[in-house]
Amino acid sequence: MSDISIKVNIAGRTYPLTLGSAEETNIRKAETAIEESIQAFQQNYAVKDKQDLLAMASLQMAASAIKNQEPRIERVVEKVVERVEVPVDLSPSLLALESQLDHYLA
Repeated sequence: MSDISIKVNIAGRTYPLTLGSAEETNIRKAETAIEESIQAFQQNYAVKDKQDLLAMASLQMAASAIKNQEPRIERVVEKVVERVEVPVDLSPSLLALESQLDHYLA
């Protein structure tokens, strides 16, 4: 994969980037999403400062990303728990061992 140089425009500023050619589509989508978010905040609120608009757009996008990650994290945890769960036939033995450990530690 070869690196390419592109320029992205965010909030009226141009930023040069060097990235893999496969990443360009995602970067362009992110650039568009940020600009659309900034424009929406600018139209809906009496905010003119680009820094404030960027902060609001960043907060909104980060909150959305976190919200979208939570279900995936829960599924991963559930899969790990399923693999770690003790088979039913071992449970009495483990309970007996736990009882013995409790006795020795008391």
